[in-house]
Amino acid sequence: MEREKLGSRLGFILLSAGCAIGIGNVWKFPYIAGQYGGGIFVLIHLFYLLILGIPVMTMEFSLGRASQKSPARLYQQLEPKGSKWHLHGYLSVIGLYLLMMFYTTVTGWMLRYFLAMANGSFEGLEVTEVGNYFNNMLGDGNSMVLFMLIVVIIGFLVCSFGLKDGLERITKFMMIALLIIMLVLAVNSIFMSGGEEGLAFYLVPDFQKMLDAGIVNVIVAAMNQAFFTLSLGIGAMAIFGSYIGKKRALMGEAVNVAFLDTFVAIVSGLIIFPACFANGVQPDSGPSLIFITLPNIFNNMFMGQSVFYLYIVRVAFNNFCCIRGNHCLDDGYYRMEQKKNLHGKRHYDVCAFTAVCIRI
Repeated sequence: MEREKLGSRLGFILLSAGCAIGIGNVWKFPYIAGQYGGGIFVLIHLFYLLILGIPVMTMEFSLGRASQKSPARLYQQLEPKGSKWHLHGYLSVIGLYLLMMFYTTVTGWMLRYFLAMANGSFEGLEVTEVGNYFNNMLGDGNSMVLFMLIVVIIGFLVCSFGLKDGLERITKFMMIALLIIMLVLAVNSIFMSGGEEGLAFYLVPDFQKMLDAGIVNVIVAAMNQAFFTLSLGIGAMAIFGSYIGKKRALMGEAVNVAFLDTFVAIVSGLIIFPACFANGVQPDSGPSLIFITLPNIFNNMFMGQSVFYLYIVRVAFNNFCCIRGNHCLDDGYYRMEQKKNLHGKRHYDVCAFTAVCIRI
């Protein structure tokens, strides 16, 4: 049976960018930029995207297109006889499992935050009180496992419709919704009272801050973020490369994906930093920053709860892309599913394995 294909080039770009866009853009990029000097870190990060990120993504795309296989099998297809490149395929499998466990857990936190905001739990809370809510949530292990399982189930449900009718169709809607929501949030943050200080911190390069943080630390952090934000090194982009047509330039597609990914990261900073300074939150407060700052933003916005809902749904979809990557480890999976019409049966072993590892 013929291998399932994407319906359009737009679907490929949005799906590839949807896999890359996620926690790395929305929480990791702003807080690392805050830790390492703001604007100067952003410039160094863009430099490494150009000289390392885009070329490596192009190479991953080329591996996928040449082999027409998943990350677990492409090396077996392409490696010379007697070589051991296929061992990297096993590392890719492990990496995708670990990445999926990370995203399911954090997305579970976000789902719980949505429910709390929907029932009014954040109304009237001060910045410190919102921080206390986050700390209490981290201490509730059973609740985190429950929300993680809900996220995994929703992810498998989306995957059950296949590549074109499931992931591609949902991604087109989610990506457009993401861009609209982020622009609305950025405008709201920029015009907050005191937000101009955050803009200066974020956009104006400060070499003194770079020296204070340590030049080597800033450079290494910027380089690491360039790989992390584009999901490079574990084969996540290679599977999407297998769906690029022969008429398309791999470098051009890599530039498109990297541009969209970087746009979301930059706009995330425009949301986070002005809001930090307006609400008295330190911009270098780590991953918990997004769970303290964003609720304050939405509490001060008209229809903030609805905006938060759409925002959470989009971030959660990055997890679905990771789950899809694990499903693609077996290239015959969807062909078998189409032939036997087994939409009701999923890889429950992945779900169970993830739940056990997260609980531990």
